[in-house]
Amino acid sequence: MAKCFFVTDLHGRVHLYEKLFNEIVQQKPDAVFFGGDLLPGISSDYDDFLCDFLFPGLEKIKKTLKNEYPSIFIIMGNDDPRIHEETLKSNENLELYTYIHNKKAIFKDFAVYGYSFIPPTPFRLKDWERYDVSRYVDPGCYAPAEGVHSVKPGEDIEYITIQDHLLKLTQEMVPEKSIFLFHSPPYQTKLDRAALDGMMVEHVPLDVHVGSIAIKRFIEEKQPLITMHGHIHESSSITGEWKEIIGRTHMFSAAYDKNKLSLVIFDPHKPENHKRELI
Repeated sequence: MAKCFFVTDLHGRVHLYEKLFNEIVQQKPDAVFFGGDLLPGISSDYDDFLCDFLFPGLEKIKKTLKNEYPSIFIIMGNDDPRIHEETLKSNENLELYTYIHNKKAIFKDFAVYGYSFIPPTPFRLKDWERYDVSRYVDPGCYAPAEGVHSVKPGEDIEYITIQDHLLKLTQEMVPEKSIFLFHSPPYQTKLDRAALDGMMVEHVPLDVHVGSIAIKRFIEEKQPLITMHGHIHESSSITGEWKEIIGRTHMFSAAYDKNKLSLVIFDPHKPENHKRELI
């Protein structure tokens, strides 16, 4: 038995982080998963949110819990400038968390995979955007090379796709023992419903589902045990659902569009045992 927390899209909101820190101390989970969009926007009380707030907060928890300190897994999201990725990588030696974008880590007898990229959006920051399954871009959106990058992409983004990344990342996965931490939700599910009803670009209606086709196909074909998603804050308010099942895969979203902490709690040994607390 293992208690896991999943949060995402906190966007540097200190009061939500403080609620999370309190729940970690009180409930003592075995693992905590951060699904991206960690950082605040332009306005923040911290010059360096990671070093001045997040890391000290985790250090305080570790001093309090000692041997009961949870395994913490982190990825970034599309609103997190990738220039801060180096801070996450260079501070892993603090042993407060494991940064797992495009990597595999081990939690108990499970493999944990992290993946930050999402399909193209209307937003200009493109650090964490890639083509999905082809070079098609939805109306109103910008291709990955057309926007702004805080660091130079380390690959040819004109031709690489999310589908390509997932194929390479998961070559040796054991589905029934695999947990995935995504930022993007899968396409055409109850987890990727955006508030785009009736909106058009140049007389073309916008698709109200904005998740990843590649991630949806991957789940359908490979059937991992659990997948976690964020990105689309309003989806659960529109659909009334924060969870869904495809075959044997349990999918959870902790994104939320109200000013509360959305905390998903689950046991990977019994993935049907899950709940969401709004705090």
